[in-house]
Amino acid sequence: MKENKGPDHQQWGIKGQALKQQHKAASDTFVIDHQQAPRRDTMVHFTPEEKCIISKQWGQVNIDETGGEALGRLLVVYPWTQRFFDNFGNLSSSSAIMGNPKVKAHGKKVLTSFGDAIKNMDNLKGAFAKLSELHCDKLHVDPENFKLLGNVLVVVLSHHFGKEFTPQVQAAYQKVVAGVANALAHKYH
Repeated sequence: MKENKGPDHQQWGIKGQALKQQHKAASDTFVIDHQQAPRRDTMVHFTPEEKCIISKQWGQVNIDETGGEALGRLLVVYPWTQRFFDNFGNLSSSSAIMGNPKVKAHGKKVLTSFGDAIKNMDNLKGAFAKLSELHCDKLHVDPENFKLLGNVLVVVLSHHFGKEFTPQVQAAYQKVVAGVANALAHKYH
């Protein structure tokens, strides 16, 4: 009997080959230094330069548009996250999700809260304590979803800012979304 180690991309034919090529291209393009990633038990430290980069760029973000797009993309790309939004109505296709007014409204709410992170970069755990408790105790959201949403947000910001979203800006945002994900997951520990 063959041991199941996850999806077998060869079974997927052309789609599997395309996924393999995308993964290889992504892994060739981006190098992640996992030693620099924030740990769950430590606070994220932002340099004055990182704070300036993040604050400056965040001031240009259209919260309504970006929030809806980020949450919508999360629900499309990671469909298992839809289970937390069963009262949002039609989530049957990517166009239904991206056009769903409840998705857009909640995305705005999420990004408004993310704006609190920008204002409280030195105390992310404190800034997100109540939301961590809500998502852990009442909503039972898998904390891995916070990381997924943070990464989707970085993709959306990159798309919106284009060449202004330099590798330095991306590095600063990756650090803040990781810090927010850790702060939101704090109650789970």
